[in-house]
Amino acid sequence: MLFKPVSSCTWQTRFLKPLRFCLVQRALSFTPLRKAREASQDEQNAIERTRNLGIIAHIDAGKTTTTERMLYYSGYTRRIGSVDEGSTVTDFLPAERARGVTIQSAAISFHWPPLLDQSQLGSRNPQPIEPLVSHNINLIDTPGHADFTFEVLRSLRILDGAICILDGVAGVEAQTEKVWNQAAQYHIPKIIYVNKLDRDGASFGKTVKEIARRLHTWPALCQIPWWEGGKGRFMGLGDAIRLQAYKWPQGGDGRLFEVFQIKDLTSDPGFGEEIKKARVALVELLSEHDDSMVEKYLEYDEDHAAIPAEDILASLRRCVVRNSTKIVPVFAGASFRNIGVQPLLDAVIQLLPTPNEVPSPEVSLGNTSGTLRDLLQGKLINKHDESRSKSGKGMTLRKKPTADLVQNLEACALAFKVVHDPRRGTLVYVRVYSGQINRNTMLFNTNLQICETPQRLLRMYASDSIDVPEIATGQIGVLPGLKYARTGDTLISYAGLGSKTKQPPAPLNSLQLRPIEVPPAVFFSSIEPNSLGDQKSLANALDVLIREDPSLQLSVDEDSGQTLLSGMGEFHLEIAGDRLMKDLKAKASMGSIEIAYREAILKPSLPLPYRFDREIAGKRSTAACIVSVTPLSDIPTATMNEELEENDFSTTQDGNHIKVSVRASGSSSSAPDTLTGDIPIKETRIEDLSSHLPLSSIHTALTNGAIAALSRGIAHHLPLYNTHVSIMLDLSTHLFPDSTVAAISSAARLATKDALHATAQEAGSALLELVMKVTISVDDASLGAVSNDISSVRGGHIVSLDDDESAGGADIARIDVSKVYAPPDPFGNPHSHPSSFELADPVAAGGVAQTGRRTIHARVPLKEMISYLKSLRSLTAGRGTFIMTPDRFERVVGQREKALLKELRGY
Repeated sequence: MLFKPVSSCTWQTRFLKPLRFCLVQRALSFTPLRKAREASQDEQNAIERTRNLGIIAHIDAGKTTTTERMLYYSGYTRRIGSVDEGSTVTDFLPAERARGVTIQSAAISFHWPPLLDQSQLGSRNPQPIEPLVSHNINLIDTPGHADFTFEVLRSLRILDGAICILDGVAGVEAQTEKVWNQAAQYHIPKIIYVNKLDRDGASFGKTVKEIARRLHTWPALCQIPWWEGGKGRFMGLGDAIRLQAYKWPQGGDGRLFEVFQIKDLTSDPGFGEEIKKARVALVELLSEHDDSMVEKYLEYDEDHAAIPAEDILASLRRCVVRNSTKIVPVFAGASFRNIGVQPLLDAVIQLLPTPNEVPSPEVSLGNTSGTLRDLLQGKLINKHDESRSKSGKGMTLRKKPTADLVQNLEACALAFKVVHDPRRGTLVYVRVYSGQINRNTMLFNTNLQICETPQRLLRMYASDSIDVPEIATGQIGVLPGLKYARTGDTLISYAGLGSKTKQPPAPLNSLQLRPIEVPPAVFFSSIEPNSLGDQKSLANALDVLIREDPSLQLSVDEDSGQTLLSGMGEFHLEIAGDRLMKDLKAKASMGSIEIAYREAILKPSLPLPYRFDREIAGKRSTAACIVSVTPLSDIPTATMNEELEENDFSTTQDGNHIKVSVRASGSSSSAPDTLTGDIPIKETRIEDLSSHLPLSSIHTALTNGAIAALSRGIAHHLPLYNTHVSIMLDLSTHLFPDSTVAAISSAARLATKDALHATAQEAGSALLELVMKVTISVDDASLGAVSNDISSVRGGHIVSLDDDESAGGADIARIDVSKVYAPPDPFGNPHSHPSSFELADPVAAGGVAQTGRRTIHARVPLKEMISYLKSLRSLTAGRGTFIMTPDRFERVVGQREKALLKELRGY
């Protein structure tokens, strides 16, 4: 034998044991580092494969129908729900199913492409257009009715991207413009989906022109509709990115569809040529806004068709994520006929940004503003310290350096929605912006300065939920059981919080993400319990309702003692009443819907001092302040925009502005109190304030006192509007050893009342009514009757017809619609088949649409718009629609003022 056999014992001794020892040593050396790297990489991959998406549109554009198809094709549901049958996943409230409209936003998560194995799905698996890695999509279906604007606003606040759905028949409608502008305020990248192209009268080309004209953005057509024979039924799409066509079988569920190359379109060669024109228009548009596309165009010898689809997608994505190029990708389909939803889902993955690609959210530390990225890098804390140093307060001496403060910030999240669930209790929806929230982690509410600990963490699937161990960065989750968290509160997790440490160190205890603005309520209705025994249950039910929907407001009429519930519109109050009685089981009755009026001062008052010295809860409490009031419109803009000093605070609520100034003047201890002649306490500095009376509590107390005084005017007993309240508190003369938060708030309230009374006695006050911006869509034949009704019968003022330039302002960049490519519509002008990008219909030139629809922009008093829908339907034979939004309060004079005062007073 050439080789001597080695026994098993000898082999193990000589080779395996030393090798095993080396491998174990190397594994012990590198396992922690490798695990950390793998965890970081896994977290990064999870964020890159996440899309936080919202669907926004005018009412009845097909949002919920499209959502149902997304859930079905992703494998989340086994059947397609129907809005008409009340079987959809996201419209799960009884009121939503009974009325067939979305009332509250619903969150649901699914994967696209589906995670299920091919063997589980078989031949019915809806394949994406091209291979994609499965992504997690957090989808929020929002309401389309104008009365539920706040539901849209608080959803947009936490989204990274949006699909704006348009009705292919109606085009760009009034509510579409409203939600589009709301999304623009939050700088949300968007794509457009033109739906309902299967309906008679659908006009894709006209809708594309309206996108440019009314939404002021360049439509980048990624798809064009495929009509059978050019003028038949809607059967598929042409893909300008991939130079392909997709055809769906008639009557199917849409899971399977055929893919054609342009050369294979022998039965419809004209459609293949139109796809090529769409590709040329797309490349030309991208070249104007993306330098990389120009390079690609030159690289492929100026051949539009030769540029790979991957390069076009990359250019489109850069334009969308940049969100400053005014380009929006446009897709087509008919969700009810199950056409076009899968390519739309592909576009969500390929074009919309990840949580890491959107701008860092705005945050504040006291009066210092910045971004969350600045905070995590330590820049914002340093900026906060520098601001204190410049204001003469000195640099903050910290027990921990800035780096440790930032490292100990484990999570930062925004509570954007609160829901009362009959089975699970209170559910707080949160978006996590940094770190992750773990189960049983103590969370500090920086708005309320309290800690709460969620025992469970949930991921919601509309009305269903599953338990999860954590909610990671960029994800949307639910914290059940929180007693105090409200919409717009900032929740943070900080290392070391526990029974001994109840809050993070300054300035992190004042960290706040950008809050969610609540629009003012314009309608109100009285609500009364059926008996005295039902009063407590009604109060509890109202607390739940207001916490769920902050756009509902509760007040008490001091004259009548009635409880008043205010909301955004008639339908809003109707839904609130139904939820109160049916879901929350309150035994009460609601009165008729009325209008909210306001009162305004006409002249400024002198600064008036006030000292509060009374017993509160059996203990003597003393506090003082100086207050002056001024019409807000009299304050110069430059003054309003001045940077606040370190210890100052300002806020704007319900059309009023409150400024609080806290001074440590250092007055000599022998100087007498200007209010009482008493000797004040010795010099008090901000740093000397005790823990039970911190500066933030003083700000809150003074602000709440002023707000309470502004809730009821002197002359007409109406809430004040257009009022600037200036409050000054000197620590050395206005605070006393027995001062409390309640005393400070009472001093501010009574001082503000005195100032309002002084100016009302001198100059009187004005009665204000709310004027609405009204956008009415009517047919051409009804234009005259509706215009006459608005201007003559309702006392309104017509701003413009059809073109919204007069109503929209001059600062909006206009799009030259003549340069916008749009394919020919099947029932359009036969001579308008464009070989270039010329106008295909009169809408492009600013004229009237071929369907005869006209748009009226007007300003009308809110009182005259009550039950206007019935009158509009009567005037237009049921074809008219309208939306309205608050414009501003205007003074009422003359006979109209006398009539309104008589109506309000009842005599």
